Amino acid sequence: MSIPTADSAAGQAVKAADRAHVFHSWSAQALIDPLAVAGAEGSYFWDYDGNRYLDFSSQLVNTNIGHQHPKVVAAIQEQAGKLCTIAPGFAVESRSEAARLIAERTPGDLDKIFFTNGGAEANENAIRLARLHTGRQKVLSTYRSYHGATANAIALTGDPRRWANETGVSGIVHFWGPYPYRSNFHAENEAQECERSLAHLEQTLAFEGPGTVAAIILETVVGTAGILVPPAGYLAGVREICDRYGIVFILDEVMAGFGRTGAWFAADHWGITPDLLTFAKGVNSGYVPLGGVAISAEIAATFAERPFPGGLTYSGHPLACASAVATLTTMAEEGIVENAAHIGETVLGPGLRELAERHPSIGEVRGMGVFWALDLVKDRATREPLVPYNAAGAANAPMAELAAACKQRGLWPFVNMNRFHVVPPCTVTEEEAKAGLAVLDEALTVADAHTV
Repeated sequence: MSIPTADSAAGQAVKAADRAHVFHSWSAQALIDPLAVAGAEGSYFWDYDGNRYLDFSSQLVNTNIGHQHPKVVAAIQEQAGKLCTIAPGFAVESRSEAARLIAERTPGDLDKIFFTNGGAEANENAIRLARLHTGRQKVLSTYRSYHGATANAIALTGDPRRWANETGVSGIVHFWGPYPYRSNFHAENEAQECERSLAHLEQTLAFEGPGTVAAIILETVVGTAGILVPPAGYLAGVREICDRYGIVFILDEVMAGFGRTGAWFAADHWGITPDLLTFAKGVNSGYVPLGGVAISAEIAATFAERPFPGGLTYSGHPLACASAVATLTTMAEEGIVENAAHIGETVLGPGLRELAERHPSIGEVRGMGVFWALDLVKDRATREPLVPYNAAGAANAPMAELAAACKQRGLWPFVNMNRFHVVPPCTVTEEEAKAGLAVLDEALTVADAHTV
């Protein structure tokens, strides 16, 4: 891999234009300092000064196939030469083939694909489908969740980004999902956590009125809110509850899907088929914006003679779908899903658990595939988080220092609240994964300094 010659002047020009004109998401505009990126390849990206970073964030946990995969780049170029865009009402090769390849991989009878521009819109349309199918309005979602930044998606979200955006009249109700390490149910083991969290969901439904609930939506493995792997039996229990009350079961696989957990979909690990499955990110590694909803036969039949009142100008965009076709084909040909599973089982899982033996700041290691989190603590005995919930400024200093220590050593981190997420591309090699863990080992001494 070659890095272009440093060109600091070009980087400064990019930075100046950004600061003058770009309005960044989730940010106080005057308090940010975006890195000017010159290029990327595989598991790395670099700036205009020639500094290279091992991408342990996969950007926003979406470059599953790595940066600039030549087969995906070539597919986009080829499609652009044939047909750049066409309205959603036409049948075109790249859209049809992308839908077929996705449907081949989704569980059960989720064989109809509604394309969107990303994950938030996928969740918006899944909610619309569920409400129209059931004739009900309420939707239940967990507090520890992130489902997107559009109107219903942000209301579904549990984390603090919801607070400034919700209207209070969305018909969305939150409940507690399982989290054995920080149990809301005083569980002593995963079996108790599963049993008690399902009982809590049943009680929430009883008080909300199950006949008023259109859907329950869960991230199969909770992503941004902590990489929480559900205990055995939990997803099956939710499936049974939904069946009993005629509630649509939606699995949000926007982050967990397409190899991230070491399977095509995280639902595959538990043999669960939802009624609707939302996706984005890894379907084409974000090379062109694309998301969608995989729809069961029963729900699709609701709209056989009845129009679905929703659509997007760029639904199934030819360039995006061509990139998805190339991504899914290449992932199968090159064993990339299997690589993610292998790296998780042989490098990341064992390596992170070894770090936990040496670093008192690590309270828990959890994850699968290339989808891991370190739950960082001040005190292992009390499990007090390293920083408070939704900490900012000086209160968040320990996590900010940890992130800075990683960047100084050439590792680009993904940190959220008191957690360090280890989420490299699914194409990451053993050598790269071990190099990232070595940097993390050094950087964690910064976090250890804040323990008691």
